[in-house]
Amino acid sequence: MNIFANTVVTMTFELFDSEGNVLEATSEPITYLHGGHSGMLPKLEEALNLKQSGDAISVDVEPADAFGDYDPGLVKLEPVDRLPADVEVGMQFEAYTNPGDEHGSGTVFTITDIADGKAVLDGNHPWAGKRLRFDCQ
Repeated sequence: MNIFANTVVTMTFELFDSEGNVLEATSEPITYLHGGHSGMLPKLEEALNLKQSGDAISVDVEPADAFGDYDPGLVKLEPVDRLPADVEVGMQFEAYTNPGDEHGSGTVFTITDIADGKAVLDGNHPWAGKRLRFDCQ
């Protein structure tokens, strides 16, 4: 059976950066509904179209077709005293475009550094600006 829109697909994958470092890999197969339904990258879905069970593919994805270019405007410097008392590097939180509208779309910020009473908050996806390769089966 070929993969086409509205087909349930089960696959394993390894995700690499442009230097060949593994960023993520499935330990168990994942399942998704093919055809733009579940947030799968469109370039990856395009490469999977018409493939059959057992096929393997390798897909290079540019930043514009993955997690976007790195946006320095999404990096903020905030006083630590405006953040929770237990704040530490690696913590994440979501800020909403319209304060008080927790049903709208928010931006996830990651604390990347803390020094001199200030915290660096980065709203970019960790893989923004990176060329990626998906190896799927």
